[in-house]
Amino acid sequence: MTYALRRAALLLGLPAILVATWWFASADSVDPFFPPLSRILKAFRDTWFGEALASDVLPSLTRLAIGYTAALVIGVSLGVLIGSNRWLRSFAEPVLEFLRAIPPPVLVPVIILMAGIGDLMKVIVIVSGALWPILLNTVEGVRGADEVLEDTCRSYRIRGPLRFRKFVLRAASPQIMTGARQALAIGIILMVISEFFASSDGLGYLIVDFQRTFRIPAMWSGVLLLGIIGVILALLFRLVESRVLNWYHGVRAAERGPK
Repeated sequence: MTYALRRAALLLGLPAILVATWWFASADSVDPFFPPLSRILKAFRDTWFGEALASDVLPSLTRLAIGYTAALVIGVSLGVLIGSNRWLRSFAEPVLEFLRAIPPPVLVPVIILMAGIGDLMKVIVIVSGALWPILLNTVEGVRGADEVLEDTCRSYRIRGPLRFRKFVLRAASPQIMTGARQALAIGIILMVISEFFASSDGLGYLIVDFQRTFRIPAMWSGVLLLGIIGVILALLFRLVESRVLNWYHGVRAAERGPK
């Protein structure tokens, strides 16, 4: 068996086992709340390969993309600023810990009062939760930068944008990517939660609508779609991460030496 086949078997083995178990375990189910997987898959095809793709799935993904990008820009910018200044870090740390401890869903009513019930509210809800892992990991990444390299930059008078790009961001990039990975999962959760409130479209809205109208197979198909979206986004993130941190993995491999 080649390496590619072994890799595919490792990646797909457990999902295949779980799907097969679900299929056979639910095949004879007469419980209206736990329908057979065959009915869920039929509802999946009928629901999501049609109008709902453009009217509900794409708006949700667009809001997620905007909110996640905003959280990334704000989190990295503030994280570099706070992490680079010891006095600012000491001043801001208690406030950051306080704000981080507030669960983003409880802020939804407040955000609705401030931003209304449109797309802006949903984007702000995503930002309110996805921001913190990026910000705090960036702060820690900047704080943990190699002091020898920092002294080298100072000795060679490497300052300004060049120092920021070649030293600060590069040193903090492993931590930033860790925070960004965590933020992506949080963003997906908050994308759905934001659509539970005063919404007329989106995946979260449609799943709740299916539940309220007792279209249970369609509701389960929405949950299944969310899982598939999460897997696809995680795989895309891994591709981006491997390119961004290619230098880092090379350094780690060199430190470990030949096997």
